[in-house]
Amino acid sequence: MTAKVLVTFATKAGSTQEIAEAISTRLREKGLKVDIQPMKKVSDISGYSAIVLGAPMYMFHLIKDAPQFLSRFRKTLIEKPTALFSLGPFNDTEKDWAGVHENFEKEMAKFPWLKPVSTEVFGGKFDPTKLTFPFNVLPGLKQMPASDIRDWTKIQEWADELAKKFMA
Repeated sequence: MTAKVLVTFATKAGSTQEIAEAISTRLREKGLKVDIQPMKKVSDISGYSAIVLGAPMYMFHLIKDAPQFLSRFRKTLIEKPTALFSLGPFNDTEKDWAGVHENFEKEMAKFPWLKPVSTEVFGGKFDPTKLTFPFNVLPGLKQMPASDIRDWTKIQEWADELAKKFMA
């Protein structure tokens, strides 16, 4: 029987959704059945054999849809292979990466019951034209240059690893 995977995401400007779509495509290429949905629209996860969650970090925390999803589906997530990814820095510096990893670990520590089969932090994308409130009123952010340090090869490799784990 083919594993059925839910890839679910939270996003503000669409970057996390793009990564979730790439992961979904890759998992399908590996022979898995995959549904993709925003976290806030998911009403039931019982029919899935595995779950992949994606959420960006904003102001040192996961976007609010992610903790809400984890809390809402706690009982079922404990029983299923679950993987999580987050988007992190906009700049590819050691300091930025270290800070995002540290904050991601702090966020994950809020859910000690969750034992993911894999976690990953990918580089982020920043587009000052897509800032929403309250970030769009901060002059420093609006003046930052656009950047995109998402590593699509790394994303595909991570999805390949997940496919192996989910099919085992």
